[in-house]
Amino acid sequence: MDPEGPVLVEGPVEIVLDEDGTCVRSDRFVTAICTCRRSRTYPWCDTSHRPRERPVRPTEDRKRS
Repeated sequence: MDPEGPVLVEGPVEIVLDEDGTCVRSDRFVTAICTCRRSRTYPWCDTSHRPRERPVRPTEDRKRS
């Protein structure tokens, strides 16, 4: 489990945002709520907490015989 990962909540969820009192709702069976505050879809998790790594390209062998 990622300590910065989401909190999973079962059933319909309603969240009141502190900033302006807006209520948001999810009717999904399981909802991932963001705890890292990096999500572009806050308060819902969009996996922004995961590290982004580029795949390493294999280097060509320059000492071919």
